Amino acid sequence: MSPNAANAHTDTQSLHYIIRSGLAGGVAGCVAKTVVAPLDRVKILFQASNPEYKKYAGRSSVMYNNIPSYSIGIAGTWSGAFRAVNSIYGQGGIRGLFQGHSATLLRVFPYAAIKFMAYDQVHYILMPTREQETNTRRFLAGAISGTLSVFCTYPLEVIRVRMAFHTRLNENSTPYRPSFLTAARHLYHEGTMPMTSSQLSASKNLLDLYPVLKFYRGFTVTMIGMVPYAGVSFLTWGFLRSRFLSPSTTGRTKATPIADLAIGALSGAIAQTASYPFEVTRRRMQVGGISRPDRWLRWGETVNAIWQSSGWRGFYVGLSIGYLKIIPMTAVSYAVWQSGKRILNV
Repeated sequence: MSPNAANAHTDTQSLHYIIRSGLAGGVAGCVAKTVVAPLDRVKILFQASNPEYKKYAGRSSVMYNNIPSYSIGIAGTWSGAFRAVNSIYGQGGIRGLFQGHSATLLRVFPYAAIKFMAYDQVHYILMPTREQETNTRRFLAGAISGTLSVFCTYPLEVIRVRMAFHTRLNENSTPYRPSFLTAARHLYHEGTMPMTSSQLSASKNLLDLYPVLKFYRGFTVTMIGMVPYAGVSFLTWGFLRSRFLSPSTTGRTKATPIADLAIGALSGAIAQTASYPFEVTRRRMQVGGISRPDRWLRWGETVNAIWQSSGWRGFYVGLSIGYLKIIPMTAVSYAVWQSGKRILNV
C-alpha cells in the first residue's frame, strides 16, 4: 500500500473525520427539513387521517376495527395541500405551519448526522475502491446507515408526529400547540390507568408494563420501510454520480451544487415511490394511541384497516404531496451534505 493510500485510510477512519462527516450530515438534514416543514405537517395530517383536514383531500370517513380510516385518491391533490396550508396559516400563522418543527430539528440533526456519517463509514468498508462499487453494495450501505439512524432517534420522531398532528383549539380559540415535553408526557401517560403493584404485575398489556414502548409505535414497520427507502436513495445517488460524475482521462469530473441537487432530487423521488406504503402505515400506527390508547396497534392490523377502507390506493394517500416534499428535501439534503463535506474538507 502506498503512503498516500495509507494516509487516506487513516483519515477516513479517524475520529476527526467522523465528527466532521456527522456535522455536515446533521446540518444538511436540518436545512432540508426546514425548507419543507409546512408541507411536512400537511402530509402528516393527511396520512394520519386527521378528521379536520379530510375535506382538503376529498375523504370519506370509514371505521374499521375502531380505527378511523379515510378513502382518498392517490394524489391527495396539490390544490388540497395548499388549501390545507392556507387553513393552518389562517388559524396559527407561521407558527402553525412550523408546529412540531422544534422536535423535528431535535430529531433530524442526530438522525441525519448518524445516517450520513454511517454511510461514509459503511461505504468505505464495503467499497474501499471505486472498482469494488456495485449497486448491491450501494444499496446495503444505504440500508444499514438508514436503519441505524432510525434505531437511535425513533422516539423523537414519534413525539414530533404527535406535535404536528394536533389541530384543536384552546378555550380562547387559539391553536393548541403542545411543547416537546408536553407531547412526550401525554404520550407516556395516554391510556394508562392508575394501578396498584399487584394489578400492574397481573396486567398482560405491554403498554401498562412498559410505558416506554409507546414511544416505539410503528417502529417495526418503520425499520422495514427504511430498508427500501435509504437503500434505494443511496443506491440511486451512488449510481448516478458514478455514471455522470465518473473519472475521465483528464481526472475526476468536478461535482457542482446543481449536479448534487439534480441527482438528489431524482434519488428522493425513486426512493419515495419504493417505500411510501410503509410510510403511510407507520404514520397511522404512530398516532394510533389517540384512537386506541389502551393497546398496541399491530402493523398487520393497520395494513388491513387501510386495505379494507381504501384498497391499494390507501397505501399511496398523499403521494403527490410526498413528491412535492421529498424531492426538494432530498435534493437540498444531498447538496448541503456535499457542500458541507467540501467546506470541512471531508
